[in-house]
Amino acid sequence: MAVKIKKDVTVEEKLRNLYTLQLIDSRIDAIRILRGELPLEIQDLKDEVEGLEVRIQKNEEQIKELKQTVTVRKNEDQEAKKIIKKSQEKQSNVKNNREYEALRQEIELATLNLQISDRKNKQADVEVAKKQEKSVELKALVKQKKDILNDKSKELDDIIAETEIEEQALLKLSKEVSQDIEDRLVKAYKRIRKSSINGLAVVPIDRDASAGSYILIPPQRQIEVALRARIIVDEHSGRILIDKELAESQKELAEKLFKTALKK
Repeated sequence: MAVKIKKDVTVEEKLRNLYTLQLIDSRIDAIRILRGELPLEIQDLKDEVEGLEVRIQKNEEQIKELKQTVTVRKNEDQEAKKIIKKSQEKQSNVKNNREYEALRQEIELATLNLQISDRKNKQADVEVAKKQEKSVELKALVKQKKDILNDKSKELDDIIAETEIEEQALLKLSKEVSQDIEDRLVKAYKRIRKSSINGLAVVPIDRDASAGSYILIPPQRQIEVALRARIIVDEHSGRILIDKELAESQKELAEKLFKTALKK
């Protein structure tokens, strides 16, 4: 791929193009900041709702299993009661103590099993009640989270609807302006911008310091920047410096570009 080199372009033109690109990208940043943390908040809410619904499903399955177990035990209890009744009837007709004792032990064992089963069933009923109460709480929480999710999703949709056309127009304009700047400068601009917290790669000198910085720039360096004879990078912030006069005039031109881009 051939390297893009713009011929017969003065340093001042390069600086103007770079600052225009900065103004465009900063406006795109502002639009995205307007959306704030909403996309992340929405995703977090979706994940939270999904997790809660999984907990509800698991809880409901456990309730079903407990109820099924209780039903099986109650059926077994009915059989045990029949055995007790038959054994008691047989006791009236036994012919020896050994047979009577065997029936007595059978009745005692069946009665003990009934008692154990009854205790387990009561414990299961308590557990079912707790889980049902928990399900009610979880469902209420899911509804609450979904209401918040719907509100935030609508808020984000409204913001996107208001800003999408502008953002797309600015993205197109950013690409067009980038094509008027040689590749090495675009790469340097993007590298500086990426490492900057606020996305600023090209900044004017303001109050003897680069915009957003409190470290003073020596007078001689300020004069060099104002001459626009070469591209100068602030040794402290790593940003490309331009003079305030150039910045102000370029802002006016950029505003006209924005308006034209939005009309397309």
